[in-house]
Amino acid sequence: MQPRSSAGTDQGSDLLAYAVLLRTLNRELNRSTLDFAHQQGLHTTDIHALAVIMDSSMGTGGPATPSLLREELRLTSGAVTACLDRLERSGHVSRVRESADRRVVHLVYNPDARALARQYFQPLARATESARSQFTPEQLTTVADFLRTLNVALAAEHGAQQ
Repeated sequence: MQPRSSAGTDQGSDLLAYAVLLRTLNRELNRSTLDFAHQQGLHTTDIHALAVIMDSSMGTGGPATPSLLREELRLTSGAVTACLDRLERSGHVSRVRESADRRVVHLVYNPDARALARQYFQPLARATESARSQFTPEQLTTVADFLRTLNVALAAEHGAQQ
């Protein structure tokens, strides 16, 4: 079945249209991400780990840990160790021991590597800002609410499948 074009359909209520738009967005994001991974000599898993580490440091959940990576990426402890070894060797991440409990390891996205990624993904940031500028603050709030709600629903579905 071919996806319907946007002409003549109400894309706001068409589930198939949403699926096509989300897949297209996913392909575009993956293209950038995979190119960055290739340029840096990293695996796709490494890039996903960097995203978890970066997002964790920006959120209220505290610093990322190997356990968080294992949960978020659904990897074995050995796979997380191999991933972190690659990220550490490439200069992207540092493992820092917690001062109160030396058994706890925090993962830090190194500032130089973060700057490198920020520079590489500048076209994505420009495209995002260009798209955002076409919407009102109220519309952007709705878009953010939709994405947040979709992420929660997908996480719940993935949790139910375990």
